[in-house]
Amino acid sequence: MIVRYWRGWTTPANADAYFTVLTEQVIPGIAARAIPGVEGPVVLRRDLGDEVEFATVMTFADEDGVAAFGGAEGGAVVPAAAREVLSRFDEYSAHYEVAAGTAAVTRPNV
Repeated sequence: MIVRYWRGWTTPANADAYFTVLTEQVIPGIAARAIPGVEGPVVLRRDLGDEVEFATVMTFADEDGVAAFGGAEGGAVVPAAAREVLSRFDEYSAHYEVAAGTAAVTRPNV
């Protein structure tokens, strides 16, 4: 399994507009591509005061899915509508091989 991690930043004034682009255009567009073995994206949002950081995390069953999505080299896939409201973004995504994980985290009774 491969995880693709990407970040983009907006001004606070553009943060909600970017989130709308993500939820109404980008995520449905990814789903419409129906790439086998793709899950996500999970969208993370963090207010940094003078800017807002967004991170997206997607999982792929294998390298073929990664390449089908955005190329094996990891170039950013950023539609024009997103570029209009982002102040900057990672030109390349980071790809990680999942080495270990759990489906659920349990806490011992305290």
